[in-house]
Amino acid sequence: MVKAKRKPLEEIADAISPYGKVLTVGCGGCVSVCLAGGQREVYELNAELELTLKESGTSKQLGNYTVERQCNMDLMQELDDIADGYDCILSMACGAGVQLMAERYPDKPVFPAVNTMFIGVDRSLGMYEEKCRACGECVLAYTGGICPVTRCAKGLFNGPCGGTNNGMCEVSQEIPCAWLDIYERLKAQDRLDDILKLQQVMQWQNQMQRTVVQPKYEKRYYK
Repeated sequence: MVKAKRKPLEEIADAISPYGKVLTVGCGGCVSVCLAGGQREVYELNAELELTLKESGTSKQLGNYTVERQCNMDLMQELDDIADGYDCILSMACGAGVQLMAERYPDKPVFPAVNTMFIGVDRSLGMYEEKCRACGECVLAYTGGICPVTRCAKGLFNGPCGGTNNGMCEVSQEIPCAWLDIYERLKAQDRLDDILKLQQVMQWQNQMQRTVVQPKYEKRYYK
């Protein structure tokens, strides 16, 4: 599931400042589940914008609508007639939804109201764990279902680096070595032969230019 968080109110207000009629569009998909861009968040954002506009003595017409999913072109058909009456659209969907919205309404400025953070899983209410970076070279079949790209500080494909110390990552003693976890899981499944299957060099076409490592399970969460 894609995880996102709302942009700062000041950034959103600045983006829509040249326009008199603004339609805030929510998404009933992933951003709704992580409480970033569903119907409730649309109402909350518009309420905050109205208060900010009132304090600055600015007047705008703010509309709202929530579609089932902004990443599906067919599901956005219901928005066509409504969108015609506005100068710009404020999308509360993930980056994919924003881009599809901009494609459907090329004559209208479409602004993102949230920042897309990562693809993750739900651990508990409001707590999410990054699991996948959509790298395009999935090796989970050979690594016991543990992603070395996301879990390993160096994104190593073929075993641990020389910095592993007593099963922990050299980045921090609170972070378990991803490849030790992979080894232990494959061993428990009697699949250690898989760890010997060398993977081709990744092209990294979708890899983010950042290093994200995850500590032990009780701390491996994002709000």
